[in-house]
Amino acid sequence: MSVTEIRFAGFGGQGVIMMATVIGKAACIFENGYSTMTQAFGPEARGGAASAQVVLSDQPVLYPYVTEPNILVVMAQEAYTKFSPEVRSDGILIVETDLVRVTTAVKPGVRVYGVPATRLAEQLGKKMVLNIVMTGFFTAVTGLLAAESVRNAVLDSVPAHSKDLNLRAFEAGFAYGQKVLEGSVTDLATV
Repeated sequence: MSVTEIRFAGFGGQGVIMMATVIGKAACIFENGYSTMTQAFGPEARGGAASAQVVLSDQPVLYPYVTEPNILVVMAQEAYTKFSPEVRSDGILIVETDLVRVTTAVKPGVRVYGVPATRLAEQLGKKMVLNIVMTGFFTAVTGLLAAESVRNAVLDSVPAHSKDLNLRAFEAGFAYGQKVLEGSVTDLATV
């Protein structure tokens, strides 16, 4: 794993912080690695900007802040506009295609993947699990962590009454990511 810098960004209420927590937990608890997570959000309870930074490593993390993300996950247009220029030229950009339009040039070499996480969550009956759909998609397209580790982290992070729904959300995102990698689905909103 060496050192991998990840930024999750969107707006309050989308579960950005939960995504970061799940990925960090999967790495350090279920894969015996190291992780740090920092978060930033506006004063609004919902609707304001929110972001979380995760640093994963196979060694203790000495600096917990993301300086140039290997992976950027964005779930709001404002987050895309603000953070997309920071992605490393060999990095990965993951966008929620119903909420983000890739409108500016992305650095050469950046792989861009899109998922309609909100639609997939709505098909499961609860829009609020779009973050777990994104987590499943992230797991599939990055291959950074074992799917079983992330599944366990999801189940360890959500309330007991919603474990089944969240597991189905993870599986929906993971399956969609596998289809994207196979080339059987392309769903990227670009201008």
